[in-house]
Amino acid sequence: MARSVFLRGLAIVYLIAFASLLPQVDGLIGSNGILPVNDYLDTIDSEYGNTGYALFPTLAWFDSSDTFLHLMIWAGMVLAILLFARVLPLVTAIGLWVLYLSLDTAGQIFFSFQWDALLLETGFAAILLTPWGVRPSYVNPPPRMAIWLFRFLVFRLMLESGAVKLLSGDPTWRSFTALNYHYETQPLPTPPAWYTHHLPAFVQKMSVAGVFAVELIVPFLFLTTRPLRKIAAVITIAFQCLIAFTGNYTFFNLLTIVLCFVPLLDDGQPAELRWSRWVVSTASVASIALGLLQLLMMIGIPRTTPERLALIDFRAQTFHIVNRYGLFAVMTTSRPEIIIEGSDDGENWKAYEFKYKPGDVNRPLPWVAPYQPRLDWQMWFAALSNYRDNPWFPQLLRRLLEGSPDVLKLLAVNPFPNKPPRLVRAITYDYHFSDAPPRRRTGVIWTRRYLGEYFPVVSLKQ
Repeated sequence: MARSVFLRGLAIVYLIAFASLLPQVDGLIGSNGILPVNDYLDTIDSEYGNTGYALFPTLAWFDSSDTFLHLMIWAGMVLAILLFARVLPLVTAIGLWVLYLSLDTAGQIFFSFQWDALLLETGFAAILLTPWGVRPSYVNPPPRMAIWLFRFLVFRLMLESGAVKLLSGDPTWRSFTALNYHYETQPLPTPPAWYTHHLPAFVQKMSVAGVFAVELIVPFLFLTTRPLRKIAAVITIAFQCLIAFTGNYTFFNLLTIVLCFVPLLDDGQPAELRWSRWVVSTASVASIALGLLQLLMMIGIPRTTPERLALIDFRAQTFHIVNRYGLFAVMTTSRPEIIIEGSDDGENWKAYEFKYKPGDVNRPLPWVAPYQPRLDWQMWFAALSNYRDNPWFPQLLRRLLEGSPDVLKLLAVNPFPNKPPRLVRAITYDYHFSDAPPRRRTGVIWTRRYLGEYFPVVSLKQ
């Protein structure tokens, strides 16, 4: 039952991940998108030559056209449905991992999220857990080491998430005040986030203590007996539901919940062929060892890594077989927001409105997960630094000046529907949740204060 729930749950997550790319892929990495994948691969080829294929693994090397990108997405959706239906599960698990790795590599900065890496690591581990056959039974126990691989994966995911908060030295985590800021400054708050932000300070401190308990103590229960693993799973699932209640974190929470079912499996004598057990056990032990190495390196043990071992670790991360985790290691205590504006005369400016990120202070907070608006997310990261650290941002402005239909589809409002503006610029505001009285009177969600220029006025060269 646990393996069946896990594999079907993984199929649902894959389906969501692939399907959410359909309305975005052209505007993000298509031929008229912000970062065209064909230009990206040409640059890699000129810099790395034949070694680029191994360093940047993707099927887009064979064809980087918009049609092929869509073909990979549709193929992924079909395979996800087949995995859910228990049709050729091992073949579909392999295909899903290859296709998502290909899109992850081709997606560049727009796929630089931990849940993409987690889905790929989970997908690779799932290959070791999935039985052979056209419609095989899930009743027979899976290989023992494959089960332990998942137990250790959930253990690492949660423990590393807590450890980075302490190891970063961030004062808000150490003073238990991080959640005083989090609900307001996270990338895409949900409607309840406004209310949780206004909870009393002592509740916020207790909540931080709860976060540390779930992320630093509960994970060890996943490595113990089945009754304790059940307790750990229930606590972790409840924790993920609370996170999803106050923030739109795409399919991350659902994937973590799905992962909690595998540690519930009991050890058993696998029914697979001897050579199959040997392959699965070897791959599982190697993955566990690499995960342990990364965990030890996170806490500073060892201080130096042998070159050959470091190379193996690098290769594993290249293919996302083993990854490092830990969101919000340093809590953001302010919320700068980038507002992009266009003008025809340099005097009257009109703002481009994004679909989900804050802009109009009166617009309600959205429910959007498990869908991920990847441009909206990158705008949040871009606002925390400057455009020089985000070379994709000038490309976005260029596409707006060109009036690229694929890029404009990523936005909610195009203030220049007839023709592109002659000029564009980007400015920043400091956003805060409104207080209760003004919200009751006017319904306003945010207040904002002008900070300054983010990107200077620019136009296309004539």
